Amino acid sequence: MSNPLLDFSGLPRFAEINNEHITPTIETLLKENRAVIDRVRTDDQASAWQTFVQPMTDANERLSRAWGQVSHLNAVMNTPQLREIYNANLPVITQFYAELSQDVKLFEKFKQLRASAEFNQLTPARKKIIENELRDFRLGGAELPSDKKQRFLQIQEELSKLSSTFSDNLLDATNAYSVLIEDEGIVAGIPDDVLQAAQQLAAADGKTGWKFTLHMPSYLPVLQYADNRDLREQMYRAYATRASEFDSPANSGKDNMPLINKILELRREAAQILGYGNYAEVSLASKMATSPQQVLEFLRKLAGKAKPYAVQDLQALQQFAAEQLNLPKLEAWDLAYVSEKLRQECYAFSDQEVKQYFPEDKVFAVMFKVVE
Repeated sequence: MSNPLLDFSGLPRFAEINNEHITPTIETLLKENRAVIDRVRTDDQASAWQTFVQPMTDANERLSRAWGQVSHLNAVMNTPQLREIYNANLPVITQFYAELSQDVKLFEKFKQLRASAEFNQLTPARKKIIENELRDFRLGGAELPSDKKQRFLQIQEELSKLSSTFSDNLLDATNAYSVLIEDEGIVAGIPDDVLQAAQQLAAADGKTGWKFTLHMPSYLPVLQYADNRDLREQMYRAYATRASEFDSPANSGKDNMPLINKILELRREAAQILGYGNYAEVSLASKMATSPQQVLEFLRKLAGKAKPYAVQDLQALQQFAAEQLNLPKLEAWDLAYVSEKLRQECYAFSDQEVKQYFPEDKVFAVMFKVVE
């Protein structure tokens, strides 16, 4: 059977991807990419779209598509074996892209193409690709002296590892938490389909009752429908403190705060090496906004316009909660529950009732019809 990660003829074949496919795929594509890059780098012909940009773009697209599938699977499955393989390949991928972005010869060839007569004949899309490449070379450290290039490369590799560890900690903390409820009264209000799934989770552990987790299909319905306020609070606090210093002792060693501090430090250092005042300026270099101040001004204006309506909505929730639900003080774990009750009261409308009209097969059929 062919390697599904090396098939770029259609949509990803996720169901056919095995752990054994990943490392050989990355090794193959990196070898192919480096061969393409070496060829276009040493080509003495004038830099042109078809002989220079297109081959690199195609090669990098294949690598990006394959690694994107692996990253997605790691995010949604994250088995111990897959995580190990992902983390083993991550430094190799990071190093490849970091070295590519610092390749002075490629940078010079892009600058030659930008200054050539051919550039004026290219389509707007191709002109934009070249402009973006020049920008990304600068952001990747191509113009830095050799000593700063090496440090910048080290920072990129370390940031990649820290980000992966951050995600692993968060997922581990999510997976580690569950609550088993055996009293039927405590699960009152939760929809039947959610309770059925919770029963199946409990049964899989050889237990009776209902097992709830911090995964969205379990967590959100509890916050939205569970009449038991203590259960809502318990689930909310567990979710809000995942991978933090306030997490349960069972997740000791998974506190992400030290990682956050280190990531911020490294981002600031990287920004300073590139000549920026802060990392926000680096981030905005590839975005429409021109400065952090412009972003903050926009957010403040947006907040000023939205706040009166948010206050109005909150007051309506507080009044409804006090008068109809005997909740004189709203807490964070009450908001989704009270909002659902108010929606049913005012509009005779419930998310749960609407779900029956959107089964998966019909949703996908209509979605693809719209796309077509």
